[in-house]
Amino acid sequence: MKVAILGYGTVGSGVFEIMRSNQDGISRRAGEEVEVKYVLDLRDFPGDPVEDVLVHDFKQIVDDPEVGVVVEVMGGVEKAYSFVKEALLTGKSVCTSNKELVAKHGAELLEIAKQKKKNFLFEASVGGGIPIIRPLNQSLTADEIREVTGVLNGTTNYMLTKMRDEDAEFDDVLADAQAKGYAERNPSADVEGFDAGRKIAILTSLACGMQVDYEDIYTEGITKISKTDIAYAKAAGVNIKLFGTSRRVDGRVYAMVAPYMVGKEHPLYAVDDVFNAILVRGNFLGDIMFYGKGAGKLPTASAVVSDVVDAVKHRETNVMTIWNSRKLELAELDTLENKFFVRVPESEKQKAQQLFAVEREVRAEGIEGEYAFFTRPMTEGDFALAAAKTEVISRIRAEI
Repeated sequence: MKVAILGYGTVGSGVFEIMRSNQDGISRRAGEEVEVKYVLDLRDFPGDPVEDVLVHDFKQIVDDPEVGVVVEVMGGVEKAYSFVKEALLTGKSVCTSNKELVAKHGAELLEIAKQKKKNFLFEASVGGGIPIIRPLNQSLTADEIREVTGVLNGTTNYMLTKMRDEDAEFDDVLADAQAKGYAERNPSADVEGFDAGRKIAILTSLACGMQVDYEDIYTEGITKISKTDIAYAKAAGVNIKLFGTSRRVDGRVYAMVAPYMVGKEHPLYAVDDVFNAILVRGNFLGDIMFYGKGAGKLPTASAVVSDVVDAVKHRETNVMTIWNSRKLELAELDTLENKFFVRVPESEKQKAQQLFAVEREVRAEGIEGEYAFFTRPMTEGDFALAAAKTEVISRIRAEI
């Protein structure tokens, strides 16, 4: 089986490295010899081993009948979509790590693959090296998935961990994350929650079998989390995590991305640093969790290569994935229940106690002039109505 890799960036070079280094083991698991015939990139790489297989024209790949599997690791949507679609239409299976492509066009590309009796596989698009797509699609099919909640972005998790452990400000930990290569020069996809939003859209689409558009998901990042919020979290014995979550409640599906304060009993409480974790709740299975490095060159590349092996093993058989293009209308968040951590000026204490059902007050050393508390469970709509009647400094959802 000949494989072509589209893109020789971070992940593409990792796929090439793994397939060269582990070729014998990969071929043994695939049941036949597997080798890279082409790597497509606009650039040249003098002195790199990729020179022997480097091409600059996609047509050379798509017109070659020997190529049975195309690996798309270019990133972006427009060019990647046209290449992937053409590869599938010409009878080649495709493996990708491109979460933007999968979130936007996953249902359509899966349908083309099904018609052609080929496969469109995307394990690496969520959670990097953490296996989650295949379990949702193949292993957890006996259960109705009630909830999928995850720490889905390693950059923001690293930043929140560092803010907690080093008593640091948001801007300082962002600069550190950029210096270490965890955050891009323009970090908005991470810190504003868009990356996690695309990932939870994919997971929700798979769990429900219908198209969930990430643009429809309420998305709130970590840019408003302050050093003061971290101090209160420490005083309360909780951690702050950016969650991508979808829940099925009374036949309705809610999806959102937002920071949460979580207590020690929560399965995701101790997921720190650049690690990711995904919690799946089934109606009979209960809780099951997937944990590991959610990004990085080799973990992501490893997941892509596992899809390549799967594609080779099923070269003439479509691996069924239930995800159709019919759009799932998400429920309005107004009716979703959450607990909330709320900070108001000390002068608003009495009014806040009248407006909110206070479950627990929180005091943090060195912070004066504020009244902070956790509410009992209340709907998002009721919280918004109450918050409009007082001066809220900040609020963070909570699972404690």
